[in-house]
Amino acid sequence: MNEAQTERNEAGARAVYERCLCRETLDHLRDYLGVSPAVREHLANSRIEFLKAIRAVIDARIEHLSGAGQRGTKVVVE
Repeated sequence: MNEAQTERNEAGARAVYERCLCRETLDHLRDYLGVSPAVREHLANSRIEFLKAIRAVIDARIEHLSGAGQRGTKVVVE
């Protein structure tokens, strides 16, 4: 999962990307459909939004589990 992918952009510069399921899926879709640069930009933005959504789900779950430890009520014993 730590493998890096190298790709050349339109200017010929090399860019290194960490392996990501979202990126691989979008790359296959782009190759299959032969999409334009505008569509590529939308797909790149959607990948970012997808990852932000996953982060929000994880943050909500962490918040839920952090609050789950305080159950019951305190009773004063004489």
